[in-house]
Amino acid sequence: MTKALILTGGWPEHQPAKFSEILATSLRARGVECDNETSLDILADTKRLSDYALIIPNWTMGLITNEQTQGLSSAIRSGAGLGGIHGGMCDAFRGNTEYEWMTGGIFAGHPHVGDYTVRIRDTAHPATAGLPASFAYSSEQYYMLVDPGLHILADTDYTYENRITTMPVAWTKQWGQGRVFYCSLGHAPGEFSKYPAALELVTRGLLWAARIL
Repeated sequence: MTKALILTGGWPEHQPAKFSEILATSLRARGVECDNETSLDILADTKRLSDYALIIPNWTMGLITNEQTQGLSSAIRSGAGLGGIHGGMCDAFRGNTEYEWMTGGIFAGHPHVGDYTVRIRDTAHPATAGLPASFAYSSEQYYMLVDPGLHILADTDYTYENRITTMPVAWTKQWGQGRVFYCSLGHAPGEFSKYPAALELVTRGLLWAARIL
């Protein structure tokens, strides 16, 4: 059975334990065995990491050691998938260049909190095929600083500083042999029940990163 490792911790206001359970429940329903760790120590254990096809950082802010960073990076470069959501992945371990380069983007802020529309840009990708061409969402709208080489799955119009910017919402990239998936949605746990298309996008993206899709 495919195994996923979920790293649960960091800033408590993002309710990491609740989101880890949401992600684990959705993945288990698709046949993925999920383990949860509340310490980053496992990242320095290359033997244990080799058991996992997917690693999910759910750790807003927080600190990671150089040894843990290199263990995670090596696991992904060797073929494990990396995937996550919102601040749990792309606002984790601020200032760690290796980690930020690996994920493909950095949270800059959310000057808009409220209603916006998410557009699917690649309708043929396994993570998006069959999803609505667009769907409404209401939450923090993440403003991201991103790698220009990303493959964008979904985006949104961001109105800020008297201009409209196309802002990535979900993307993929490669890190060595590993697949990387990220989605900026998911600030409050109730959003994934209120907006099922968002949870489906995230679940499929994680399955893609794990090479199930």
